[in-house]
Amino acid sequence: MTETLDLTKTALVIIDLQKGIVARDNFAPYSAQEVLEKNEQLLQKLVNTEALIVFVHVKNYGEEALRPLTDAVQNRTGKLPEDFSDFVSPIAFDKTVKNIIHVEKHNWGAFYGTDLDVQLRRRGIENVVLTGIATTIGVDTTAREAYQHSYNVLTVEDAMTDFDGEFHNETVKHIFKRLGRVRTTAEVLEMFN
Repeated sequence: MTETLDLTKTALVIIDLQKGIVARDNFAPYSAQEVLEKNEQLLQKLVNTEALIVFVHVKNYGEEALRPLTDAVQNRTGKLPEDFSDFVSPIAFDKTVKNIIHVEKHNWGAFYGTDLDVQLRRRGIENVVLTGIATTIGVDTTAREAYQHSYNVLTVEDAMTDFDGEFHNETVKHIFKRLGRVRTTAEVLEMFN
């Protein structure tokens, strides 16, 4: 039996594909360009359909930066470029596309401290399809939050990437499969039919 997704109950949630993040060149196992191309394929399939497209922007820098004590070096100095949070996809701000919303997050995940859950529930969304950068930070945290909010989570393995390819692969294999389903872009595009 072929898997399908009811578009009226499905949201594509794209995490942090913004200029200040995709400009980096140290991603693995996929380059930022490869991830952008996969996301564009998904977007083209969903533009002006009954599905919801959610562009999630991170804004946790400057006065809004998280500042807990950690063992990791926190580089919070310097001024970020003005267009740091601008989404790379031209679809993100295309006024002719009627099924897009934007969520500004201030933490790793897209649910905590935002209205994402309200936006999804008011539209009857049950399926959250996740993509973006970075697999082990924004995507992973959002996947866990979506699971805890009782959404059907579907992560698109080749439409996300990380700063460490091994971490990406281990998260996909050991975490995402416990939170929901893992599919490739090609498989998800078939599910949208």
